[in-house]
Amino acid sequence: MNPTAILADDEPLLRDMLKAKLAKLWPELSIVAEATNGAEALQHFEALEPDILFLDIHMPVMTGLEAARLIGKGRAKRAHLVFITAFDQHAVEAFERGAIDYVLKPFNEARLAETIERLKERLAHPAEDDGSELTQVLRQLTSQLSGGEAGYLKWVKASVGQTVRLIAVDEIVYFQSDEKYTRVVLDDAEVLIRKPIKELLAELDPNVFWQIHRATIVNTRAIAGVVRGLRDQADLKLKTRPETLTVSRNFTHLFKQM
Repeated sequence: MNPTAILADDEPLLRDMLKAKLAKLWPELSIVAEATNGAEALQHFEALEPDILFLDIHMPVMTGLEAARLIGKGRAKRAHLVFITAFDQHAVEAFERGAIDYVLKPFNEARLAETIERLKERLAHPAEDDGSELTQVLRQLTSQLSGGEAGYLKWVKASVGQTVRLIAVDEIVYFQSDEKYTRVVLDDAEVLIRKPIKELLAELDPNVFWQIHRATIVNTRAIAGVVRGLRDQADLKLKTRPETLTVSRNFTHLFKQM
């Protein structure tokens, strides 16, 4: 049986463009309905139960995000979601988590072909999923679109080979300047980004991320303890990393009570 899909976008021209590109790249896919807002998409889903939904993030009446939270909720069958967006920074985090995919306006055939291959793989090998991952992704994406809590940085984008990895800042142990780049160190890996320490410091939550050296910012939740050194210096032991981080004299006052 051929896979089925619903297209939901309030811009008819863009909806037609996507439909034409899908017909070219995936002729076996059957578009069973089109919608101009999330409420219509939800109604079509209830009636037709398609395999895939292409949802524009910003639509009148009900957004794609709002529809996604309702579509498939409490049902045994879950549709594969693909968000349509003009905002790369708003879509990447959902894509990187793997629960949903995205396509950017204007539609690029190469990028759309990648999405199609992933959808084919998921259709061929459905994974057991209670919906919790999707719920978490949608919550995070909604927060990102609305500016997030207090406007602090929530995600860091890093290029890994030919792909873009999106890293939640809560997962980062520390940042450290490395010549032209900044090292982003996680529990068991590290990547490089181009954003300098000075910019990061202005964007991170100061209650969580502390500068301990002119070249280092640490996640305070990752600190296991403090070892006092000579000349008013200190070293930080980390919960999940073997190395220690040196606290320069200018910042030792942060740890007086620790």
